[in-house]
Amino acid sequence: MKVTFQGNPITLKGTQVKVGDTAPDFTVVDNDLNPLKLSDTKGKRVFLTVPSIDTSVCDTEVRRFNQEATKLGEDVTIYTISMDLPFAQGRWCGGAGIDRVKTVSDYKDREFGNNYGVYINELGLLSR
Repeated sequence: MKVTFQGNPITLKGTQVKVGDTAPDFTVVDNDLNPLKLSDTKGKRVFLTVPSIDTSVCDTEVRRFNQEATKLGEDVTIYTISMDLPFAQGRWCGGAGIDRVKTVSDYKDREFGNNYGVYINELGLLSR
């Protein structure tokens, strides 16, 4: 798949997950700097997104996920994964009133980005 950023080609590291693949495990960091693995969420329905909360589109996206999460019940957990630092994620959630979406960061080990083939090598960010 050809991916570009501002019209320029970029390189995605890792192997992209395809429909039917088993979701690879990964470790990310929560807002308290604690590790969280996908395998820790076993038995729960989990939706993963990869926005950067520091952009208007992603801000809108996470706010909408938070709103929709209230309709899904307590057995559904939505995690938003980005390269944003956990401190920034926590500060943004508090300011935006985000209480149903859990923000986690891939900044430290980049396992999510690499395991899902969405880590942008040239920018150190995650693609959508």
